[in-house]
Order: sequence, then structure tokens, then C-alpha cells
Amino acid sequence: MGSPLEISIRILTTLALGGLVFSAGLQLKWTEVAQALRRCPQLKIAAVNFLAVPALAFALIRLLDVPPEIATGIILLGASPFAPVVPTFTRMARGDLALAAALTGLMFPALSVFLTPLICAMSMEVRFNFGSTLGLLLSTVTLPLAAGMTLNRFYPRASARAAKWIQGVSEGAGAIGLALVVWSEFRNIIGLGWRPLLAIGIMSELSFLAGWWCGGADRPSRIVVAFGTSNRNIALAILIAAQNFSTAVMGSVAGCGLVLILLGLAHVACLRFGSRLHTLARSA
Repeated sequence: MGSPLEISIRILTTLALGGLVFSAGLQLKWTEVAQALRRCPQLKIAAVNFLAVPALAFALIRLLDVPPEIATGIILLGASPFAPVVPTFTRMARGDLALAAALTGLMFPALSVFLTPLICAMSMEVRFNFGSTLGLLLSTVTLPLAAGMTLNRFYPRASARAAKWIQGVSEGAGAIGLALVVWSEFRNIIGLGWRPLLAIGIMSELSFLAGWWCGGADRPSRIVVAFGTSNRNIALAILIAAQNFSTAVMGSVAGCGLVLILLGLAHVACLRFGSRLHTLARSA
């Protein structure tokens, strides 16, 4: 079962992930999703996120000789694309919100249910419970998403009203869960060392460039895919870590995930500043 702290972290993370996906489903319509997805190269984006980024994470931890438990956390992040924070970053950077919702709320949760456990099982030199993790993700990602979209189909007004407060509660649960991981593993987090930090930094920047490259023809779409590729799903990675590994791995996920969030905010600032400079140059 684990300690009370581990159980609390697992419950909070499950509520956060399931609630965020459910609230996304409450705001998604099949027609809007289809139109948004038709505007982007789905196969290329999926290949970059589920093949290129995990391969990059694996190569970096080997190249930089990252310790095993920290390396496991980095691999979990590498296999967990499109964090729920992507729509927020997209809005701040003035990207395509419809596409952000479609990819973050539908396409990647659906793919992650099957591909994330598979990638982890193939790349980790430790015992990994594929079946139980698959069942966990089906119950915390697929079912909440399907339930949300079904409710939105038949009760759109009630769904719209409920989505915001469910999202707020879920974000709060996720923040508390992450804070508990940081608190319980604070010594491990501050002791990560320069090699893991360099590995996660390089992974973030190269992933951002890869997402920008495969994100489509227009800037708003590129912004979405770049943020989704570089900002990995911390809640999903912590949930898998809690299911299969020690709390030290959760500490690695939390520490490296915080670095990704900070770099994501830096990307937002660069895009906003660059866009403003471009506007000023055109008006001059």
C-alpha cells in the first residue's frame, strides 16, 4: 500500500490528472477537435513526442552518466508529452488555443494510455508493471475524457459551467501533490546535481525546437506543438512513478519537472518579446 504520504500523493495526482482530462472533455466538441487536428501533421507530431523525445532522454542520461533513479524520472518525463499547462502557456504566448485543447485534452491523453507504458517498459532496465499501469491510465485518462465529451454532447451549458471549477480543483490537487513530493524529497531534489539538470535542460530546448519544426505551417500552431513537446506531463509521470517505483523517482520527476516549467515560462517570455519586436519593426 505504501506510507500515508505516498497514498496521499497518489490520490492527489490521480484526482489532478483525471480531473484535468475530464474538464478538458467538458469543453471539447468533436467538430472543433476534428477541425483543429486537420490543421496539423498528427503523425509527425506523435512520432517526435513518442519516439524522438524519449530517445533523446535515453541518450542524454547515458551520455551524461545520470544516476539510475534520477534517470528513471527523466525517462518518465520523456515518455509523457503535452502537460496540462500547455493551453495556459499557449494563451500567454498567443498560440492556437483550439489546437492546444485538442492535442492536450484528446489526442495525446488517448495515445499516452498505450504508448507511455510501452516506452517505459522498453527503455527501463528495471521491473515495470505494464498491465497495471495501462489499467491505471485507462481509468484516469480515457474514461474521464470520454465521460466529459459525452456530457458536453448532451448537456453543453451545464458542462461549460462545471468545467472551470473542476479544472480549478484539479489544478489545486496537482499543485498540492507536487508540493508534497517536493517536501518529502527536498534533499534529493536539491541534490540532483548538474548532470541531470543539464540533461533536462538540453532535452527541453531540443524538444521545443523539434516541436516548432513539426508544428505546421503557421506560427500559432507551431507555438502549441513546441510547448507540448518541451513541457512534459509531470502528473502523468508522478502517477506512473508512484505505481511502479520508489519515492526517490518521484522526487526526480518533481525536480526535473520544475525545471521544465521554468523553461516553459522563459519560452513564453521570449515569444512574447520577439512578437512585440516584430510588430514594432513592421510598424516602423
